[in-house]
Amino acid sequence: MADGARQGLVIFDCDGVLVDSEPISIAVLLDVIGEAGLTLSEEFAYRRFLGISLATTCDILRDEFGLVVDVGTLELIRARLYARFRAELEPVVGIAQALDRLEVPFCVASSGQPERIRLALGVTGLLPRFEPHIFSATMVENGKPAPDLFLHAARRMGAVPGDCVVVEDSPAGIEAARRAAMPVLAFTGATHARRDDHRAAVAASRADAVFADMAQLPRLVAGVLARRKEYR
Repeated sequence: MADGARQGLVIFDCDGVLVDSEPISIAVLLDVIGEAGLTLSEEFAYRRFLGISLATTCDILRDEFGLVVDVGTLELIRARLYARFRAELEPVVGIAQALDRLEVPFCVASSGQPERIRLALGVTGLLPRFEPHIFSATMVENGKPAPDLFLHAARRMGAVPGDCVVVEDSPAGIEAARRAAMPVLAFTGATHARRDDHRAAVAASRADAVFADMAQLPRLVAGVLARRKEYR
């Protein structure tokens, strides 16, 4: 894997890139905190919580709204989320075919916990394509938008940052990739990305390219890596 990674590596976010999970995640979060007495709009939740870890989300809820999410509430969020994943979660349209056409190694680096990532990939049939190359924000000190997770994934895969291409859907993830000095492709084809405010935020994020159809991914990756080689 390390030799192949030197020729290029694709680092995928999971939620909203591999699996169409963000509407489920946001709905569960808003339901649970609503039961705890805090009402937030869906628009606010997408703007502030998309692409970051549950731990960081809990920090925001505590610091900005005075809502302390205790262990029991965390367990409730995860239990409801995992139940809905098993019942409803679907892969992003076209992702399996896109993975089959990639000519370089790939891995996943997500803000979720390892068990959540594996569950999401498992119920959508994608887990065998990624195991064991699955990296979680729990493995690094700082989650997105810090670059730590992407740099960790690159090191573990034997790749240098300039030879990596990140595929992300959230402004926080795009910022993390840029801070890691990695080119980043912004995917806007998942359900949540149809929102006008989300598309505007992605457009302002200075990704190397924005695309909505996974059939375009292999060509975009090949183009980014080819341009990188020209500058050496």
